[in-house]
Amino acid sequence: MANHKSALKRIRRNEVVRLRNRYQHKTTRNAIKKLRSETDKKAAEALLPTVVSMIDKLAKRNIIHANKAANLKSKLTKHIAAI
Repeated sequence: MANHKSALKRIRRNEVVRLRNRYQHKTTRNAIKKLRSETDKKAAEALLPTVVSMIDKLAKRNIIHANKAANLKSKLTKHIAAI
């Protein structure tokens, strides 16, 4: 176990950040699933900007890799165009 006050604080802080990252990642994954299951083109097009924004935020905060974010956005855009 940690001996320094700062190390104990860091452990607490890491846990808070980990839970926040997990929540944001899971929320984004659910939004992506919802978008992929959408059959109405207008509804999907309306949902796309919010999902893309969520993906960009994850990439900016290094929760997911920038290339993965780009791949997800590309695939979602192609999917909506094909509807």
